[in-house]
Amino acid sequence: MGSQEVLGQAARLASSGLLLQVLFRLITFVLNAFILRFLSKEIVGIVNVRLTLLYSTTIFLAREAFRRACLSGGAQRDWSQTFNLLWLTVPLGVFWSLLLGWVWLHLLEVPDPNVVPHYGTGVVVFGLSAVVELLGEPFWVLAQTQMFVKLKVIAESLSVILKSVLTAFLVLWLPHWGLYIFSLAQAFVNWKEAKLTWSFFKQSFLKQILTEGERYIMTFLNVLNFGDQGVYDIVNNLGSLVARLIFQPIEESFYIFFAKVLERGKDATLQKQEDVAVAAAVLESLLKLALLAGLTITIFGFAYSQLALDIYGGTMLSSGSGPVLLRSYCLYVLLLAINGVTECFTFAAMSKEEVDRYNFTMLALSSSFLVLSYLLTQWCGSVGFILANCFNMGIRITQSLCFIHRYYRKSPHRPLAGLYLSPALLGAFVLSGGITGVSEVFLCCEQGWLARLAHVAVGAFCLGMTFGTAFLTETKLIHFVRTQLRVSRLADKTS
Repeated sequence: MGSQEVLGQAARLASSGLLLQVLFRLITFVLNAFILRFLSKEIVGIVNVRLTLLYSTTIFLAREAFRRACLSGGAQRDWSQTFNLLWLTVPLGVFWSLLLGWVWLHLLEVPDPNVVPHYGTGVVVFGLSAVVELLGEPFWVLAQTQMFVKLKVIAESLSVILKSVLTAFLVLWLPHWGLYIFSLAQAFVNWKEAKLTWSFFKQSFLKQILTEGERYIMTFLNVLNFGDQGVYDIVNNLGSLVARLIFQPIEESFYIFFAKVLERGKDATLQKQEDVAVAAAVLESLLKLALLAGLTITIFGFAYSQLALDIYGGTMLSSGSGPVLLRSYCLYVLLLAINGVTECFTFAAMSKEEVDRYNFTMLALSSSFLVLSYLLTQWCGSVGFILANCFNMGIRITQSLCFIHRYYRKSPHRPLAGLYLSPALLGAFVLSGGITGVSEVFLCCEQGWLARLAHVAVGAFCLGMTFGTAFLTETKLIHFVRTQLRVSRLADKTS
């Protein structure tokens, strides 16, 4: 399979994944806004932080390394050996769910049953649901590797829709059930590879600490009460909404593209130059796209955070630390966007030995991140988690940029040029930030709905001006996006 064909399939997978993420996040957005009117923020905090952390940690420890290792390489392989390796995720999931469930029930602070009833049931069901999900892991890897787009989209869409509808129904009719609602909804729904799996496990374990570090600190050190944890998690989900809509499907799809096109651990000059050139062009365009989207969220998010929280959750979110949290998170989204693309390439091109060396860096970064999170939280509250995440993400981006620079150093390709913007576009971003900032001072958010609508209109005008400037100056990116959309449509028609 040629690199252009793989690129077309990756673009198709990314576009379908993007539509899937829009559906997921739209349903989740409406659901969270709905349940905030019926349940206490303490229950939301327990579910979204404590129990979700139990679920995600079990899933991560059992499958992440297997998934990354088995997605590397081409589709021509001994699938019986790969499936045998993937089925190990199930007993691992049982082990981790039992161990972590015991910790959650006996070592962590148990919430007041009068405020958060049925906590024990929630722990058991969330752990069990993680094991059930692992039963489908071999088939998920097969669908992802073979790029069975429609199968993957339909299966994941149905799962999320059914869970969301059931949760909303139970909240509406039986709000006094507390954690029973979320528990029922959650329950509804070869040797070379083995060595590579172990390398990815070590690297992924450290990445999990960096990704979920604030939840571990909240859970084990009790630096925030359950109510503040609930507010933080709501703001965190809202802040990451647009980023995950765009970047998660792109990162997953193009990781597969880079892993198929490039030979892991092999110098760029020793590989097929057509594939190296295509990979460089794609990486440059993805970096540019991530930078533009991240800057847009950062600039406009700063001026519209308070309005968004007031509409979404009322004064519970907009009157306290919520606006400061969301503004800080907008900066984090910019770093998150760039890191997703750089690590997507880096992890696909690294050799096993390079992954092992990277683990040492991640170990030091994990330790410093946890310490920094605790210290910053003591100093400036929940905002400290976001500041620590920004520091962590900046270091990870630096590591990946250094790898990419070394990888293409002896070739004529310079994909890191995607991180440069034209002066005109930079000026448009600066001007938009200034105008929307002034607009927020005079029009938002205590002046009534007419003033709010005027504030939104100002933002829409500035956003249109910025996009128009990008369309005129970033012609290479526009051509790349148009080409991939055209390829994706042709693939859909012929499939």
